[in-house]
Amino acid sequence: MLVMAFDSSRTVAASRNQQCGNSVQQSLKLSRLLQRESVDLIKTYKASQGEMSELFCKVSVNNVPDPNISGLEPSEKIASIYTHLQEFFPHFKWVYEQQTDLQLPTSPLLSDLRRFSAGSRNLANLINNFYQSLFPNVPLPEGGPTTLPPPQNIFQQKVYGCVVLKTFKELLSNVSRELRSLKSQVCRRSTHTNTLF
Repeated sequence: MLVMAFDSSRTVAASRNQQCGNSVQQSLKLSRLLQRESVDLIKTYKASQGEMSELFCKVSVNNVPDPNISGLEPSEKIASIYTHLQEFFPHFKWVYEQQTDLQLPTSPLLSDLRRFSAGSRNLANLINNFYQSLFPNVPLPEGGPTTLPPPQNIFQQKVYGCVVLKTFKELLSNVSRELRSLKSQVCRRSTHTNTLF
């Protein structure tokens, strides 16, 4: 009976570990895809802004979320990824609304922004699932209120949109790096613990 109990706990643990691996792999795949898409999106954005568009991404802007992931423990890092993604969503919405006023309704930039925003929300959902699979009894912390910029003139709007997209691209790069590290750290740790039996 004891051997059967060990075997069944090992099977459950192996299944959990596989779930962990699948969950982080899906998140990693989507974060890399979004990272590649963000390069094209920034090009489309610049192309649709008219003259001096190369300068727009080089100006510094306040109120754009920080792209750096914080935390020492895996739970803290995953929570940081999730809250950082959430912080950007109001900014995407604001950029989209501004560009709706500046672009023709048929502009490819608008459909690209919509698609990219939806993909980013999917990534946040995958990160949430990954967190819940590892820490089912610990709720994800809610992010603080996001500060959007005050009213802007057209030049400031163009700059702000470019900086938001460029900073989010940096966040995606950091997310991919952290997920690679977490995959080996968290998913293998549970396998190692189970093989001790």
